[in-house]
Amino acid sequence: MIAVLTKPRTAVILCGAASAALLLAALGFEYLGGLAPCKLCLWQRWPHAAVVVVSLMGLAGLRPAAALSLIVLSAALTAGIAGYHVGIEQQLWAGPASCSSSLEGGSAAALLDSLLATPVVRCDEVAWSFAGLSMAGWNMVISAGLAGFAFAAWRKSP
Repeated sequence: MIAVLTKPRTAVILCGAASAALLLAALGFEYLGGLAPCKLCLWQRWPHAAVVVVSLMGLAGLRPAAALSLIVLSAALTAGIAGYHVGIEQQLWAGPASCSSSLEGGSAAALLDSLLATPVVRCDEVAWSFAGLSMAGWNMVISAGLAGFAFAAWRKSP
């Protein structure tokens, strides 16, 4: 079964479907579940969109080895961003000032303008979790697995 799933063309299709499913889940949490994404959540979506586009390019004629190498990079990138996000959620390091609790000093008027322009969604708070992992944590685990799967299939490609 594993040999069939890791055939390069099949793997490209599966990776595209997995990233599409993760994007749909994120959009479902946002639009159906009412969980607005923070800045880092949005950053994690872009590499998944790249995986979907590369997978479609793979179906349209891009060599599977080339598609899989781009998928490995994109999936690893989103796993890295998600890992960074998890570290911020767990207070292991500070996040970007634009979406965490740290505020820069300045005049009262500048601070008020900054607060009014700053999104309410913070990167350093867990909005949802399941089995002890936040959405970013699940994205990190699934994306790392996706990168590993694509790498294994890439190694088999001609």
